[in-house]
Amino acid sequence: MGEQLPLVADDPWSVLRCHTTARIGLGRTGASQPTRHHLAFQLDQARARDAVLTPLDVTRLQAELTALGQPAVLLRSAAAERRTYLQRPDLGRRLGSESAARLASLAADGEPADVALIIADGLSAPAVQMHAVPLLQALLPQLPAAWRLAPLCLVEQGRVAISDEIGAVLRARLAVILIGERPGLSSPDSLGVYLTYGPRIGNTDAGRNCLSNIRAAGLSYAAAAHKLHYLIGQALARQLSGVALKDEAPEMVEVGRQEGTRTGCFLLGADEQPSG
Repeated sequence: MGEQLPLVADDPWSVLRCHTTARIGLGRTGASQPTRHHLAFQLDQARARDAVLTPLDVTRLQAELTALGQPAVLLRSAAAERRTYLQRPDLGRRLGSESAARLASLAADGEPADVALIIADGLSAPAVQMHAVPLLQALLPQLPAAWRLAPLCLVEQGRVAISDEIGAVLRARLAVILIGERPGLSSPDSLGVYLTYGPRIGNTDAGRNCLSNIRAAGLSYAAAAHKLHYLIGQALARQLSGVALKDEAPEMVEVGRQEGTRTGCFLLGADEQPSG
């Protein structure tokens, strides 16, 4: 009898799977995927779906923000509940009538601000629940005392563009929103940050800067805070954001990263990593 072929043939690129969560080197069994990879795909799909549908625990998050010295004003978008939010993105970009009135009353008693910090659940409330407070802990000590901060706003059922209305009402020069990003099949907990100079209703994404993939397996809190501090300073100084503002922040050397993050270039061996 001839040599029997193995039941499962591994892809020769499978060695890279220890360096990335991307689906590479899956191998095959006959004309199909191996069972373990098929089951892993179904699990990741379920996690992504759960991330979209899981509600934000606003009570817990408000308590954590208060402990951080940043009590939050709770607002809601014009999307009354999650199904409407998912089916009507336009409603997630505007405040509901009660929230708009509450914010306008708050703004009437306050002074114009340099920066309005906003947190919204977006498409992954778990990302916000896990990463928003640690990121603020890393960012806030870096902000100069001369920068005037508007009251922190916490928004349910919010999209990125809701920061335009909030920033405009608060008369802020710059709006910065921390928001849960659309889940990927390997990243259901990714936090994004968008900043817009001159927030106003009708702004387009060309006028925004974005930091993406802030999570344990992506951009660390320290690195994200470093880049965000640079971009905020440049936006205020140059009075612009978006395609006209590039991320030219100087490189930072991190002593340590949050647990689970990768360091260095995965294409280089341990002895070949750049010295920094």
